[in-house]
Amino acid sequence: MEYIKLTMDNLATEHICCAITEKKGEHRAADKKAWLKERLKEGLVFLKANVRGKVFIEYIDAEKAWVPIQAHNCLFINCLWVAGQYKGKGYAHELLTYCIEDAKARSKQGICVISAKKKQPYLADRHYLEHYGFQLVDEIFPYQLYYLPIKDTPQERDAIIPKFLEHAKTLQCEEDGFVLYYSCQCPHAACYGEKAAQLAKEANWEVHVHHLKTTEEAQQLPCPTTTYALFLNHRFITHEIQSEKKLKELLSQYEK
Repeated sequence: MEYIKLTMDNLATEHICCAITEKKGEHRAADKKAWLKERLKEGLVFLKANVRGKVFIEYIDAEKAWVPIQAHNCLFINCLWVAGQYKGKGYAHELLTYCIEDAKARSKQGICVISAKKKQPYLADRHYLEHYGFQLVDEIFPYQLYYLPIKDTPQERDAIIPKFLEHAKTLQCEEDGFVLYYSCQCPHAACYGEKAAQLAKEANWEVHVHHLKTTEEAQQLPCPTTTYALFLNHRFITHEIQSEKKLKELLSQYEK
């Protein structure tokens, strides 16, 4: 398989896998590309197969990752996704191997990624990670932080094990009602977030929506996932972008 690495030179012309096409008036791909443009300056790697589909890995230095973790001198995988007809052909292995070899070449201590005890949308499968030697090092139920140490290096021998930051373990926000945090790391978060907020307003919820625009803002969230984080009555509920039907059912379970 031929792979393409996104750069400042080709970002405008290459598709970004999870938002290949969009309807008139939408700007999901544009939002994601604007986010990527800033992250590429920070060293983010977006490697994708040269196909019209979802076959890619996206990772960055953990210190610059949009998640509340402490992981000195590590890489953090934002997303590893192989979908549809491309599954089962070894492409995920090739993408992950590229990341591992990059970590070795850059003398990184290891690689981190967020998973979950049970398979969850948008998160890496823990069984797949364990197959490649990733170890569970921290947990905020149901979310799990996995870590692959880069073996036989001074960095690995003197390693400080990665962990979630303490404030992420509270799973509580200060505002009342329907509270949504999102970033354009996911090209669909803004669009679906707006729809979710409108549904909540129609159901007479007090609504607060926060668009995360900096690494620092994302790292301060009181939950492990920051691309899309929904709270109801102070309590963290889900990272999952939901359908209209599913969201209505969810809102009906809580008092306004």
